[in-house]
Amino acid sequence: MSDDDVPAFDFPGAFDLSGEVAVVTGGSRGIGRAIAHGLAAAGADVAPVSRTAGDVEAVAAELAEYGARTCVTTADVTDEADVNDCFGTVTDELGPPSVVVNNAGVNPEAALGTPDQVDPEGFDLVNNVNLRGAYACAHAAADHLAANGGSLVNVASVGGLVGLPRQHPYVASKHGLVGLTKSLALDWAPEVRANCLAPGYVATELTEDLTENEELAASIRERTPLDRFAEPEEIAAPTVFLASPAANYLTGATIAVDGGWTAR
Repeated sequence: MSDDDVPAFDFPGAFDLSGEVAVVTGGSRGIGRAIAHGLAAAGADVAPVSRTAGDVEAVAAELAEYGARTCVTTADVTDEADVNDCFGTVTDELGPPSVVVNNAGVNPEAALGTPDQVDPEGFDLVNNVNLRGAYACAHAAADHLAANGGSLVNVASVGGLVGLPRQHPYVASKHGLVGLTKSLALDWAPEVRANCLAPGYVATELTEDLTENEELAASIRERTPLDRFAEPEEIAAPTVFLASPAANYLTGATIAVDGGWTAR
């Protein structure tokens, strides 16, 4: 290849999401809130979705500071009708979504323990939110994404790549999410890209019990080559990448954003 054949690459343009309409589930706090901020900062109009209208309103007000259009809509991702209504509201108020980030997830105390300690209800709760909820959103957004050359990003976990003790429902749901991403990528190509992020331990409200337990936090840092928890913004940045034209040749992939956790 000669010098004349080398294509020009516009780095700011490659990450520009101007004109995109993004939906972020679990978008009112922690990783989801940071992702909503990241997408808005990159130029997208963003609907941060959660079950509580007041929480959504607060984040929507924050996103308006970027000049982003936003809307207030809620959804319980385990309720298919609720999800369909939510995507209908987004389409009516912002336009058809071209970026969907499935970030809603749970890992409650009732679902932690050895196999003999976790009851079926706990298992079902986690999988209904983390896996079935992501599928419901993918199903609701499918036609919009296909019409707009869209991008879907599923937020899994290192628990979707390796086993974690005493977290069997969570690990099962996140492994399922990684597999679902691959299957969606095959069926949706070339019109829609579907990719997955696998975060490691992130410092959020949901992990305060870990970060405040000095012994447990130290063991997690010791297991993590970068020797710290991630900040939510460090998960938002690769999400923006996956949603952007910079990732146009990436589909069916899972990117571990884990400080090196899965490198061992």
